[in-house]
Amino acid sequence: MREIVVCGEALVDVVQASSTTVTAGRLPPLQPALGGGPFNVAVTLGRLGGAVSMCTAVSTDTYGDAIIAALQASGVGTTLVQRRPEPTSLALALIGADGAAHYSFYIEGTADRLVGDPGPFAPTVSAVCFGTLSLVLEPGATVYESVLRRCHDEGRLVALDPNIRPSVIADHDAYRRRFASWMDAVDIVKLSDEDAEWLSIGPDGSTVADWLAAGVTAVIRTAGPDGITVDTADFSSVVPAVTTPVVDTIGAGDSVLGGVLRHLDRIGALAPAAVARLSREQWTATVEFAGQVAAITVSRPGADPPWASELISD
Repeated sequence: MREIVVCGEALVDVVQASSTTVTAGRLPPLQPALGGGPFNVAVTLGRLGGAVSMCTAVSTDTYGDAIIAALQASGVGTTLVQRRPEPTSLALALIGADGAAHYSFYIEGTADRLVGDPGPFAPTVSAVCFGTLSLVLEPGATVYESVLRRCHDEGRLVALDPNIRPSVIADHDAYRRRFASWMDAVDIVKLSDEDAEWLSIGPDGSTVADWLAAGVTAVIRTAGPDGITVDTADFSSVVPAVTTPVVDTIGAGDSVLGGVLRHLDRIGALAPAAVARLSREQWTATVEFAGQVAAITVSRPGADPPWASELISD
């Protein structure tokens, strides 16, 4: 059995539509929803039928209990989840008229950033995925970086989605340097065009070409309605986006990464050497599947990725 472990935070998105009318003395309603980039990736994988577990720290508060229940309901293993007494992180998501989400975070002293090293993973773990706030907030960021490098040294497939949130990055240049330093230990980088542009800024910035030269096998860039680009050392290919009505974009990129990893699992490519051998046609099929997954996610509110039964290709 091939298993995927997703490392990183699970939190609560508090969602408010920016178009909601604000009347005197009355604030618009807020809708809490479970989220966090790594949480969404894990849920996507579980719903698509993959063998997946999540490695994180989760509060013992009511929200933490809800996170555990939601993971298990989506088929995600929770034996690697650490429970802590600190509160759950909150993300305020304001939804614009175009469906795009804009975030503010409440993350001081929260449980997920205090994750401890889980130790070596089981031999059945073929791939490990990292991303978002967990790669920024200390002391957890250093813990996850250590796990990332250990997994690479052990020959496991390593995927990373930085999911850049500039407002929580205290030193932008230092983070850009740190991100570039990870590239020799990462096989797949998935990010948005906006993320790629932000990471390229200034003398400490780096680009897709730099990441591929450092050893990354494939860089997958999402651009909303403009499709998804796959870059490898041998080719660059653009896969058109699936046409779909957009309710909001929460979890869209996370669904893409979950879809990519699930498809790689289905074709027996959850290993660094196997990924390096994939052809343009195989990458195209992988990204087309991921695009179908994301199209369903954005067609409904919140990060609500599809189940395998909802996909035509399944």
